Amino acid sequence: MEHNQRNQFLAQLAHGIAQQFGPQCEVAVHDLTRDTEGTIFAIANGHVTDRRIGDGASEIVLEALKEPDRVKDQLNYHTRTPDGRLLKSSSIYLRDEDGRVVALLGINYDITAMFHATGILNQFIAADEEKREAIDDTEMIFSDVGDLLDRLIEKSCEYVGKPVAMMTKEDKVRAIHYLDAKGAFLIKKAGDKVSKFYDISKYTLYNYLDEEITEGNG
Repeated sequence: MEHNQRNQFLAQLAHGIAQQFGPQCEVAVHDLTRDTEGTIFAIANGHVTDRRIGDGASEIVLEALKEPDRVKDQLNYHTRTPDGRLLKSSSIYLRDEDGRVVALLGINYDITAMFHATGILNQFIAADEEKREAIDDTEMIFSDVGDLLDRLIEKSCEYVGKPVAMMTKEDKVRAIHYLDAKGAFLIKKAGDKVSKFYDISKYTLYNYLDEEITEGNG
């Protein structure tokens, strides 16, 4: 199937799925052959994540671009929006005739109201002090890759477990490798922002990327 035909079919499919499941169901299609700042070429019910055609890659898209040979469909997992709404998501990859990942169909269903209603019902019917498992470390979906990069940098600090001011060189190497593994440097000018955040030069940043993580540092 040619590129334009494939994209036309995926856009039609996204519209059909969204119509089937209603206004709380967003379906976005990413063209993974495009620049990270504008991968979305079709989207239905974009109000769910406040995204539109021409918006950039999500975290899961960056990971697919970073290691395309290793990606596989991810179904029925939780994500959330920056304003705290909870989504039930699935990500389905499409490959071309040569096996290269070329597109991603993302389904995001807003289950915030259902989640809270379920909590209220559980409290009402519970016979004792039952507690529900919290959902606290879910991927966020941003409309702008700059916001995504900020979140990835924040997560790299959480990964190391120290503020930048207390990090050793080895800590910063670990943080830089974490960002690289997440595909952060596929975002334009990411090197400038990361270098500034970690108070290192661009030259040092590239050296850290080439440096192996030493034993005992994860």
